[in-house]
Amino acid sequence: MDFYMKLPRNGKEFALFLGIVATISVNMIAPVISGFEVGFSLATWRYTLMNSPVMLVAVIICVLLTHMPAEKLAAKVTAETDSFNAKITLTILINVAMMSVLMTIVGAMIATKTISLAPFQHFFDKWPRNFTIALVTELLIAQPIARFVLYQLHQKSDKGLKTTISEK
Repeated sequence: MDFYMKLPRNGKEFALFLGIVATISVNMIAPVISGFEVGFSLATWRYTLMNSPVMLVAVIICVLLTHMPAEKLAAKVTAETDSFNAKITLTILINVAMMSVLMTIVGAMIATKTISLAPFQHFFDKWPRNFTIALVTELLIAQPIARFVLYQLHQKSDKGLKTTISEK
């Protein structure tokens, strides 16, 4: 029942889910990582916000690239009898791992507005921190909010569907 109520049922709902998760993630993860990189200040936060539209596009592209492989890998590791929470947690873990690898490199290039080898050279120094920040944000904030919105949407649409069916 949770799969049906809390996850996207079609492309339109997937776009809504993705939009919510990506917007929350970009507005939380990018400022925190930037703060750790150059110091927490109003100027850093402002600069991060100015780069948010480009970062949002990069995040959406990366999600679209990693979504299916993460789901397939999670399906191989979990059993049919595993709970919704177990499957979702593992899927988020795999997806965030893949995304954080890509965004540690791409995000650094977007933030510095240069294409260089520096993100590759410092990858193993930066990635564990970036992964942890992203995982905590996704598990505790972004994904639960997006699933709650879908749950509310599905409750509303299913109630309307039941009313329409009972009227006939």
